[in-house]
Amino acid sequence: MQTMDGFEPRRCTSADRMMWITPDRIFYAGLLGAPVMHTKGAIIAYVAIEAPLRIRVDGGEWETTEVAVVQPYVPYEIACDGRHVLDILIEPESVDVARLPAVLKACGAVHAPEFAAHVRRAHDRIVAAGRTLGLQPSDFDTTFFGERLPARTLDTRIAAVLNRIKNNPSAHAAAEECAAQANLSFSRFLHLFKEQVGAPFRTFRTWKRARSLLHYVTCHSSLVYVALDIGYPDSTHFSHSIRQTYGLKPKDIFAGSRKLRVITDAGRPEEIAR
Repeated sequence: MQTMDGFEPRRCTSADRMMWITPDRIFYAGLLGAPVMHTKGAIIAYVAIEAPLRIRVDGGEWETTEVAVVQPYVPYEIACDGRHVLDILIEPESVDVARLPAVLKACGAVHAPEFAAHVRRAHDRIVAAGRTLGLQPSDFDTTFFGERLPARTLDTRIAAVLNRIKNNPSAHAAAEECAAQANLSFSRFLHLFKEQVGAPFRTFRTWKRARSLLHYVTCHSSLVYVALDIGYPDSTHFSHSIRQTYGLKPKDIFAGSRKLRVITDAGRPEEIAR
């Protein structure tokens, strides 16, 4: 159990709910779902706002903390007596993991009261500024970490494949096709991809597709349409993949996002007209 000296719970309302999405980062301030096991493909830092957090990583013991960090593809459960939480997602292929701040290298409960206070203040500033802040993707790291996070140097062939998947996560890009694009044999491509990215090709592609759901959470389209639009063959595959990733059914994610203000990588509220 981590000590939480100086932590003062605050009330969070629907007006404080927001999500800032950039190609390689996400900041979320909103409802926390039920504590079920799930797995995401990002480095995640949770910050308590209404009440201390409880986290259990990979079936271990529950820990109580003000800050919790989870590494990519590590299964975990997160809970809180309050309804709201703040969290930051960092796409691991975009950063040099060895040179990250110490708080982002942990896994589980972390004693980082200054970081927690800084994130809460940043959230307050974004909410207070509303539409006038003009956030850009380049502002993200300095907003929450005070400096740009060190970028990862990637093989140019793998970087091109990553950009293809990230720019169009709904496309059915087969590994064989991407290997040909990289001018590599199939086996060499799979080996180099995992070495460079830190995850197998299929696992990475599955995460990016599930991540793209977050651009749709405030739209009014049917879930069947959303599933097809982001590349799932049917609603069964869609529901299974989303529950494994987020620990929630798609309909519950949409229900909990009705009052969420979404800021896109263009720095403007998300507007998806269907």
